Amino acid sequence: MAKQKVAMLTAGGLAPCLSSAVGGLIERYSDIAPDIELIAYKSGYQGVLLGDSIKITKDMREKAPLLHRYGGSPIGNSRVKLTNAADCVKRGLVREGENPLRVAAERLAADGVTILHTIGGDDTNTTAADLAAYLAANNYNLTVVGLPKTVDNDVVPIRQSLGAWTAAEVGAHFFDNVSNEQSAAPRTLVIHEVMGRHCGWLTAATAQAYLKRTRHNEYVDGMLMNAGMKSIDAVYLPETAFDLQAEAARLKEIMDRTGHATVFVSEGACLDAIVAEREAAGETIKRDAFGHVKIDTINVGGWFQKQFASLLNAERSLVQKSGYFARSAPANAEDLRLIQSMTDLAVESALNKVSGVTGHDEDQNGKLRTIEFPRIKGGKAFDTSAKWFAELMDQIGQKYRAA
Repeated sequence: MAKQKVAMLTAGGLAPCLSSAVGGLIERYSDIAPDIELIAYKSGYQGVLLGDSIKITKDMREKAPLLHRYGGSPIGNSRVKLTNAADCVKRGLVREGENPLRVAAERLAADGVTILHTIGGDDTNTTAADLAAYLAANNYNLTVVGLPKTVDNDVVPIRQSLGAWTAAEVGAHFFDNVSNEQSAAPRTLVIHEVMGRHCGWLTAATAQAYLKRTRHNEYVDGMLMNAGMKSIDAVYLPETAFDLQAEAARLKEIMDRTGHATVFVSEGACLDAIVAEREAAGETIKRDAFGHVKIDTINVGGWFQKQFASLLNAERSLVQKSGYFARSAPANAEDLRLIQSMTDLAVESALNKVSGVTGHDEDQNGKLRTIEFPRIKGGKAFDTSAKWFAELMDQIGQKYRAA
């Protein structure tokens, strides 16, 4: 049997699973194939193009369990699309006229890599699919097995992506503190902007986790700190539509009665309308290498603040974003169990030369398997018909319809 060599990389945005997934892969290989050499490319596909890698030493293997305690990525991330040659040239990753796929393939070949693990979202894993297809077409023997990372939980056809449960729980903790801002001034509007470009799952799940977290709080009767101050009055997602004037009237009634209003909004809610509005005004919207709008430049929460603050006659309004706080957290117990099952399967699949992305396949009754690369897609919409979401919306008293 030819000598095996394993490489791994993390790419895209952060999620509360990257450090643990890297640790899990190192642990699993050390347990069942301790003689296989392990390396990690620094900063995702950038490291592949630049030949910048880390050798996983004996000490690193022994201390790999420590990685489960941390957020972030121990090997670094970047957003690089190997089929976007112009962007790679602009960033100094390849020379003019070079094909990034070929540069990456030649680097993997030169490094003797036979197995590549990619830990990332749909962009990371569709890029892995492009790379695997290129390598196969050029007779290079490489098995590529991805792990699905995204706090948005929006990878088709995967039921639950790594890190999303933790992001919801940590976002709820973040807002448990922020909600106390309702006591800082009369008629305060607090908007909690949650990550989720095309998918509202994280916003809905964070709202659910927040209400669960505060459900059994005890309060002192007659004082401002009460159950009402810990409530949510509206949730806006990319998948739901609303009548601005009607919602403003509903929220104003709540503010007139309680002295405050609380809104959870996905960073992708009304995004297309906001982008169209700015482009019509002559503004150039920044986009990343994958063609996605750079969402941190749009400030969706600020748009909602602008729309609602005057209509509610708010004396004070603020937007608080839990995204970086939530996505940088270490994995919670639920995610740690999911990570272990997926890393174990990823190693098994890699050693058996089965390429794809590990996950619970929604098209096969949620079976945990290595899903074929061509079936991996991004932008999975949140299913607003889910029973738990309907119960959430009933609890906050908001009517909604599909966008």
